Order: sequence, then C-alpha cells, then structure tokens
Amino acid sequence: MPRRVLVVDDEKPIARLVQVNLEQAGYEVAVAHDGREALKKLDSFQPELLVLDIAMPYADGFEILEIIKSDPTSKDLPVVFLTAKSQEHDIFRGYQSGVDCYLTKPFEPNDVVTVVRRIFQALDDGV
Repeated sequence: MPRRVLVVDDEKPIARLVQVNLEQAGYEVAVAHDGREALKKLDSFQPELLVLDIAMPYADGFEILEIIKSDPTSKDLPVVFLTAKSQEHDIFRGYQSGVDCYLTKPFEPNDVVTVVRRIFQALDDGV
C-alpha cells in the first residue's frame, strides 16, 4: 500500500505540481488549498506526511503545525514546509516549531520527492 502524503498550498498550480511528482514516485496524494481544508483532510485522509505552505488563508502553516504538534494523535506526523518565506527567522521558527524539513520556493519538484523519500526511509529504519 502506498504511503499517504497531504499537500497543502493555496497556489493550485504548485500544489498540482507537487502532487503529480509525488504520485509519479508512487505515493498516494491528497491536496488541500487552505488551512481549514487541511485540517479536515488530516482527519479524513490520515496522511503519513504533510507538505505544507506557510502563507495561506484561514490558518497559516505555523498555525497548522502548532495544531498538529499539540495533538497526541498527530504530534509525530512528519511535516515539510514548502514556502516562499525564505528569511532566516522564518526558517529558524519553522525548525523551532517542529518542522522536519524547510524547502523554499522556487524549488525543484525532484527535491520534494527526495525529501519525502528520505523522511519515509528514516521512519522505516527507525531513525
């Protein structure tokens, strides 16, 4: 059974690009385009990893991350930020908040696939 990844980005072309590349790599992918939709899909889709933008309507990526990390059922869910916020203080805040990887836009789609693959490999290896 393929691993499940939820991609959350309000820029639909970017979300689609990430979705297609992850699906081609063998992952099952669901997409959400804002914070509210992301929270609903976390419950219904039950992803094993989240690729998350920061700047979004209704709830930004930091708010979503805080909700995930404060819930005992999702606190261990790996989260990858994929965002245009590339300032050092944003990156620092992301890692301090518990993000597993911080990628900035513009990005190479293969980099996202590589990061997702490495995180799942580390989980499988018990790292």
